[in-house]
Amino acid sequence: MKRRGRITSHDLDVAYAYFNEINIIAQLSSNRIERDLPHGLTLSQFAVLNWFVRVDREATPTRLARAFQVTKGAMTNTLGKLSAKGFIRLKPDPASGRQKRVRMTAKGKRAHTSAIAMTHPALHETILHFGITPLIEQLPLLRMMRIYLDEARNV
Repeated sequence: MKRRGRITSHDLDVAYAYFNEINIIAQLSSNRIERDLPHGLTLSQFAVLNWFVRVDREATPTRLARAFQVTKGAMTNTLGKLSAKGFIRLKPDPASGRQKRVRMTAKGKRAHTSAIAMTHPALHETILHFGITPLIEQLPLLRMMRIYLDEARNV
């Protein structure tokens, strides 16, 4: 999909507009989702639970902080709140005396499942407004963009 040739100022304007729209959509959709989250979950707490469902069953706080591009202190704060709710378990890492291992609990999995269910009304409205076809058509590009940006952040 790479474009050959010279990139014009118009091309750069289009790319800027594209990412600007994504940022605005991210802000608006994040606020909408957070309003619907159960169990007093914040969006950052839900994102951590979602990471465990989507990526891996266990991680260190450092790995999670890198994945979310936040400080270790910010991640420790989020993990502390999730632990207090019983949604994750922190245990010592057997390979390191100082490091911890984080794992989502069964209660956390149930909270994640109920949080997803709470987003259904907003998703339903979106599908009614746009139809499912445009979402299906745009999903591959959005996934490719996510993968590209995820890989590019470590360069």
